[in-house]
Amino acid sequence: MISVVIRNKNQSAALTFLLKNLTDRYAKDISEIIVVDNLSTDSSKEVTAQFGARFVTIKNFSFGGSANVSAREARFPIVVIFSAHSYPVSHDFFKLIQAKFENNPNLAGLRCLHNSNDYKNFINKIPATVDPNKSGLIFSGSAFSKDVWKKHPFREDVATFEDKEWTTRVLKEGFSIDFVPAIFSYEIKRSPQQLFFRFKSDVVGNYQLWHNDVSFSDALKALLGTFYSSIKNFGIELYYNLKRFLFLIQFISNKPKKF
Repeated sequence: MISVVIRNKNQSAALTFLLKNLTDRYAKDISEIIVVDNLSTDSSKEVTAQFGARFVTIKNFSFGGSANVSAREARFPIVVIFSAHSYPVSHDFFKLIQAKFENNPNLAGLRCLHNSNDYKNFINKIPATVDPNKSGLIFSGSAFSKDVWKKHPFREDVATFEDKEWTTRVLKEGFSIDFVPAIFSYEIKRSPQQLFFRFKSDVVGNYQLWHNDVSFSDALKALLGTFYSSIKNFGIELYYNLKRFLFLIQFISNKPKKF
């Protein structure tokens, strides 16, 4: 029995596609769908109702807090989390998750596959105990046990990486985290404001969880490196734009024969 929980904010178009995908292709594999929404001002609530899912509003968003709301609202023992801009791809996505939990009563969570890091660690059999960052949970496209969550809820005082922090904690308690060859897609284009928010969260999270410190020298090197990359990329882009222009001029004056 699987609860699917979707974290969403103002992504009605992506949410529509995800809910259509879930209801068209996986209706027999999941028991409920919940949208945990962070005060959207678009049509996300209406879209949720259109597909018969449950809509839950969260006002004071945090990564760990929204994960706890997701687990608390789920009525079934296996919770699968998506962001609105992600969606399952493989036809047996939820069947594989269900089978993994049925075959391992000690299983706390599963990481599904969507990028090269996932595939490499999965194929090379690198467990979460060795690499909790790239083999641990990632909260979009992961499944976890609600029973384990009841004993070990997600921390709400971490800036980000609530999934990785939970991974390291439940592993120390003797539970297991595994990969499952269930494939999903993750598509998002972040605005500069969103990228800056993500950057701040990552800096704090990397320090809290992985103890990656930052010095003034590191900050200065990053700034100078960004300036250098920006100038270099601008020059390269300008060079090839000019080459495209010259090619088009040449093409206009010397067009090949049509087939």
